[in-house]
Amino acid sequence: MSKTGQRNLITDVEGLLVGNAGDVQLNSGVTAILCDPGATAAVQVLGGAPGTRETDLLEPHNTVEAVNGLVLSGGSAFGLDAATGAQAFLCEAGLGFEVGPRRIPIVPAAILFDLINGGDKDWGRYPPYRELGYQAAANASKDFTIGSHGAGLGALTATFKGGLGSASFVTAGGHTLGALVAVNPMGSATIGDTGHFWAALFELGTEFGGLGMPSPMPPGSSDLRIKFRDMQRGGANTTIAVIATDAKLTKAETKRLAIAAHAGFARAIWPSHTPFDGDLVFGLATAATGRTPSTDEFLDLSAAAASTMSRAIARGVYAASPDPRDMMPAWTTRTS
Repeated sequence: MSKTGQRNLITDVEGLLVGNAGDVQLNSGVTAILCDPGATAAVQVLGGAPGTRETDLLEPHNTVEAVNGLVLSGGSAFGLDAATGAQAFLCEAGLGFEVGPRRIPIVPAAILFDLINGGDKDWGRYPPYRELGYQAAANASKDFTIGSHGAGLGALTATFKGGLGSASFVTAGGHTLGALVAVNPMGSATIGDTGHFWAALFELGTEFGGLGMPSPMPPGSSDLRIKFRDMQRGGANTTIAVIATDAKLTKAETKRLAIAAHAGFARAIWPSHTPFDGDLVFGLATAATGRTPSTDEFLDLSAAAASTMSRAIARGVYAASPDPRDMMPAWTTRTS
C-alpha cells in the first residue's frame, strides 16, 4: 500500500530542514532548505526563462559534490540575494566547503517572478531578500507550513493562487522521497474551469481535496489557460522545486532523479516548461540510509519522483490562503 512519510513533507527525508520567511505587504518570500550534513546535489532546468545562482557547480563533471543548502525565492532576479542571507546563516554556524582555514557554505538558488501580484515592491535602494533569506534559514526545522508561505507567498497560476507545496513517499525498498515546490506557472494546475487537479491520479487519501478526476471531462479541458498572456516575456512565471531522497546516490544519479521529477510538472501543470517559465528541479541525496539502491529500486525512486512532485504541486495550490489583494482566487474559494 502506498504511503507518505510521517509529515508528508520533504523533511521526512532525514538530513533536511526547511524554513520560510515572508513579507505580507511585499507579497513575496523565501524558502530555505538546509542539509545537515551536506547532501549530494544536482539540477535540471527545462523552462525557457530560468533565474539561478551556482547551478553550474551542480553538473556531474564539476568538482563540488555536496551542498549545505538550497534557496527558493520570489522577487525575480532581485530574489537571488536571498542565497547570500542563507549563506551568512550557515557561515555563522561554521558550515561549508573547506578551503584551507576557510569554510564556504554552498547554497545554490532559484527564483520565480512575483513582482506583479498586488504587493508593495517599492523597497528603496536594496531589495529585502538577503534578510528574508537569513530569516528563512534561521527558521529551518522539520515542520513548516505550505500554501501561502515562503517562496509561495505571492505565487499565482493561470486559474488560482499558487503556493508552496510539499509531499513525501516511502518506496517498497524503504527509501523516503520528498518534494518541495513553489508553484507559480504560466499554466494551470487545475482542469479547465473546475477545481479538479491534473495531479489527481497520484493523490494519496484526500491530501488535496479528494475530488479525483472529473467525469466526464468538461468541454475545453485541454484549452490553454495562460497567466499574463499579454505580458509574455522571460522570467514572468516559473515553478521551482527540490526532489530529495535518503538513498545514497552519485551526483549523476541525483541529476537523473531531478530529470525524472520534471515529469511531475508535466502531469500536474498544463502547459508546463514553456519558453516563459523558468522551470527547474534541484536534486538532493542525503545518503541517510547508507544504502545504494539497486537498479530496480532506482527505477522505483525515479517513478516516485514524478508522482511525488505532482502531488506537491497540487498541495501547494490547494493550501493557498485567500487575501483581499489577490489577483487570482484561492482554490478554497472556488465555486466548482
